[in-house]
Amino acid sequence: MVRTPLTPRERERGERLGALLRMARGERSMVEVAATAGLSAETLRKIETGRAPTPAFFTIAALAGALGLSLDEVAALATPPEVPADAAA
Repeated sequence: MVRTPLTPRERERGERLGALLRMARGERSMVEVAATAGLSAETLRKIETGRAPTPAFFTIAALAGALGLSLDEVAALATPPEVPADAAA
C-alpha cells in the first residue's frame, strides 16, 4: 500500500499538535500521560515529535481526555491559520 505524501499544511498541523500536547503535558511524564490515555509512550513520543503527524481520531480523543483538553480546543489550536489565496502567489 502506497501512502499519499502529506501536504505542507498537514505536516504543519502535526507539528502544532505535537507542540500543543507537549505544552498541555507540562511536567507530567510521557509514560504517565500515555498510560492514562491507554497508549504506549512511543506512540505519544511519535505524535509529539511530528513523526506521526496524522494520528487516529480516537488516539487524539484519548490524549485530549488525559490532558483535560476538549477536542474543540485541540482542533482550533492544532490547525494552521488559513493563507489567503492572493498571499500565496
